[in-house]
Amino acid sequence: MSSMSRRRLIIAAGSIAAAATSTPRMVFAQATAQAPSGPFKIDPLPYPTSALEPHIDARTMEIHHDKHHQAYVSNLNTFAKDHPAIAEKPIVEVLAGLNSVPDAVRTGVRNNMGGHANHTMFWQIMGPNGGKPEGEVLAAIERDLGGMEKLQTDFNAAGGRVFGSGWVFVTVTKDGKLALETRPNQDTPLMDGKRALLGNDVWEHAYYLTYQNRRPDYLKAWWNTVNWKAVAERYAAAKAGTLGV
Repeated sequence: MSSMSRRRLIIAAGSIAAAATSTPRMVFAQATAQAPSGPFKIDPLPYPTSALEPHIDARTMEIHHDKHHQAYVSNLNTFAKDHPAIAEKPIVEVLAGLNSVPDAVRTGVRNNMGGHANHTMFWQIMGPNGGKPEGEVLAAIERDLGGMEKLQTDFNAAGGRVFGSGWVFVTVTKDGKLALETRPNQDTPLMDGKRALLGNDVWEHAYYLTYQNRRPDYLKAWWNTVNWKAVAERYAAAKAGTLGV
């Protein structure tokens, strides 16, 4: 092979390698650029996607946040183009007053705004090294829910009974009283003017890569991801009347 042929071969190989290296970045940039813009936004995770391992794997967190949650936000922005009023009030007010949302988008707003609110709460109340409940939150759990062991047992059982997809919540009133309830699909206690202190997503996309159909195992492991400092902050905000989603 002549020196000129070898030189051309080396240049061609280098070009292919450079293209292969740059392609994922190009695809990612295109995917990001295609996300519909609008008044509704998704906050970045407050911790790395791997932070909750081994209880929730990094790939699940990535798909859950970047794909599923983003889809709810993108759909809301699409609705808002023709119905801007849904973005002019706080989310908690819109969800508590769904009957005033136009018929054409009411179901879509219910599902997607509910999903946006639920997931925004979900990311906030999880984190690595979440500690243990203490102070007023622990006292409320003992007073209203029979203590931590009973709460976890009842919460996990309630989550396991959700047929299909949904959520299990601990709700909190302005006077600090706690209660346990479940909701189907992306429904939320906000729809009844309530507030969620914490909640767990029992849609399969929240756990399937690690747990497959073993939802009880996921529910049990999930308690290791709860950030009790964040929960305490939500409890204080609920009592002050400032807790949002």
